[in-house]
Amino acid sequence: MPDEADAAGEGDAAGFAADSRSWHQHRLQSLSAPFGFLAVTALHWVTGEATRFEGLPGQWWVHDDWLYVDLAQGETLLFSGATVTGVQRLGSIAEREGFDVGHGETIIEAAKRGGRYILRPRHPQNPLLQDFKGVPTYAPDARWRVSGTFRRFAEPRPTRVGAAVEGIEHVYQAPGEVAFELDGATHVLTAFNGHAGGSLNVLFTDATSGKTTYAANRSLHVGAPGPDGSVVLDFNRAVNLPCAFSDLATCPLPPAENRLKVAIEAGEKIPFERSAT
Repeated sequence: MPDEADAAGEGDAAGFAADSRSWHQHRLQSLSAPFGFLAVTALHWVTGEATRFEGLPGQWWVHDDWLYVDLAQGETLLFSGATVTGVQRLGSIAEREGFDVGHGETIIEAAKRGGRYILRPRHPQNPLLQDFKGVPTYAPDARWRVSGTFRRFAEPRPTRVGAAVEGIEHVYQAPGEVAFELDGATHVLTAFNGHAGGSLNVLFTDATSGKTTYAANRSLHVGAPGPDGSVVLDFNRAVNLPCAFSDLATCPLPPAENRLKVAIEAGEKIPFERSAT
């Protein structure tokens, strides 16, 4: 008969695996959303010259950091809840921000990436979304859930990184770095601010990159550090960025110091969409 310690250990392992499966299901639901990134059908770069893009109404241009569209007779868009026609001054967009404009069954994402304005139409019938079969992953393993320490910089450091598309760079404010132990060695990763208040985001590659995991990058969400700087890095939840699925993404690449030599055999693997090419 197993003793109580063995039973508790088995219970902890089962709970960890169940939590990981539940998290992954939520991840898949997010990826397969009708107007999520897999619904993107094109990537258009907007310049100072009025340009008509295939499949979109109007001519689009940027002037004095404002996005404009000139809709011809009979063309309309849905903007801020209202149907608009003619010449429209849509808005000035901050870096890594954006807004949506409606056109029939299509949502047109207007955004700024690397200092340049882009348009990305999203349609729920996009073949990439319709054919989505999920994401292959490593089996959950508690070994890859490690404790670390967040070391805050005296001042946030502007950190310039490359992008998945040529011609642009991203600049992020890094509030600090995360140090953790793995296989008897100390590893240090530059951390950026996460979406949730106080949380962190780490972009990285490792020795599996380009072999079993996507070559360019993976992303790991890290919860807000404790008062003593303690954090938990659960590499079982390392995910692919949109560029792993589509060439229509402008995803950032990891800073040089985040290219780990160790193999992180956890989290999401190369998507089926890339494995087939």
